[in-house]
Amino acid sequence: MLSSRVLRGVVDGRITLAFRRWASPQARTGSRMRTAAGVIAIGAVEAVEPETITDEQARRAGFDTAAGLRSSLDKHGTGRVYRIEIGYAGPDPRVALREQAELSASERADLDRRLARMDTSSPRGPWTRRMLELLRDNPGVRAAELAATQNRPVARFKSDVWKLKELGLTESLEVGYRLSPRGRGYLDSPT
Repeated sequence: MLSSRVLRGVVDGRITLAFRRWASPQARTGSRMRTAAGVIAIGAVEAVEPETITDEQARRAGFDTAAGLRSSLDKHGTGRVYRIEIGYAGPDPRVALREQAELSASERADLDRRLARMDTSSPRGPWTRRMLELLRDNPGVRAAELAATQNRPVARFKSDVWKLKELGLTESLEVGYRLSPRGRGYLDSPT
């Protein structure tokens, strides 16, 4: 939803608004969004008429002028225009989590339980260890290539990686993924 340029602006406080054209709101007031730059807090989300956007609001969204912002909106998306208040809420807690390479016995047991739950709830059976090993052995390989090796649609493959990322076991790269130090620690620790 937010480019790296915009994320940098949000983190340093220059960008406090975003405008999007959506058929229905895709962000909720009070929600939070984890991004590569950290956690972004979502404030008010309001439908607005494009012609009411001011130059000052456009600057708060990272544009030089309201006309430039409106031109961008005309090129992206369909539906109504929404103004979204955004702000930096701090670092992504998964970053610190994924850096913890050494696992205590209780942390290991907790991960074992969570991964077992994912495996047993999957219609295809156990998959989490196989996925962790695949990412360990193929860092930086495109998701489409890895998905093909698993006979998985790319979207479902990415969803699987995301589930492991939520536990701090993987991290996204510019292209592909890799195991985090925590993920390597998990695979390397005795079961």
